[in-house]
Amino acid sequence: MSAALRLVDLTVSYDRHPAVHHVSAEIPGAEMTAIVGPNGAGKSTLLKALMGLAPRVEGRIECSARRIAYLPQQAEIDRSFPISVFDTVLLGRWGRFGGFGAAGRGDIHDTRHALEAVGLAGFERRPIDTLSVGQFQRVLFARLLLQDADLVLLDEPFAAIDSRTVADLMGVIKRWRAEQRTVVAVLHDLDQVRRDFPNTLLMARELVDAGPTGEVLSIENLRRARAMAEAWDERADACEAPMRLSA
Repeated sequence: MSAALRLVDLTVSYDRHPAVHHVSAEIPGAEMTAIVGPNGAGKSTLLKALMGLAPRVEGRIECSARRIAYLPQQAEIDRSFPISVFDTVLLGRWGRFGGFGAAGRGDIHDTRHALEAVGLAGFERRPIDTLSVGQFQRVLFARLLLQDADLVLLDEPFAAIDSRTVADLMGVIKRWRAEQRTVVAVLHDLDQVRRDFPNTLLMARELVDAGPTGEVLSIENLRRARAMAEAWDERADACEAPMRLSA
């Protein structure tokens, strides 16, 4: 299986302190990969680096995807903006029609279909600030559907949502895999990772292990990750290797 992403000596720093340190790993294409590790392990930072959203990145990222979709944590999204569920999902097509274009009939049809696919038919006119956490996460997944990306990056997609919503959204993720899309998700529930995600990166700022989930999530590796996180020196300076991004 070919790699969708290849990380080569990747270091990501905030205020000259490394949050991700010298990580080299491959993420297989057309597969579901979980990124796990203790709190503060650099999991979300790694996704931001893949999207070009981290302030200081060194090393090399090789990505074969033509289109990338990214779902941030809900805490990073301002839901006070007065916008409807339908228009929020339609923004998944922003890359096609932009700020001065207009959505076509196909875009309207696909938006309705995406809302049906995540169980939100009939919610089109609802303002997003009236939704529950689980309902809003369904909206964000519907928007991802419209982006039609070959690589989907999800940052804690199941945080604080009910079990039925988790099951429904896992159904969406598994359909992406069946369509040969690559899914990379930051997750905390190791039982879910073992059950649903064939591939895993275990991090503690540095890479602990990467590969088949059953091998990576060994007791020894989990103990090592915890010990590495506890021993990390917050005062360490950033490294000075040049960063290269390859397509």
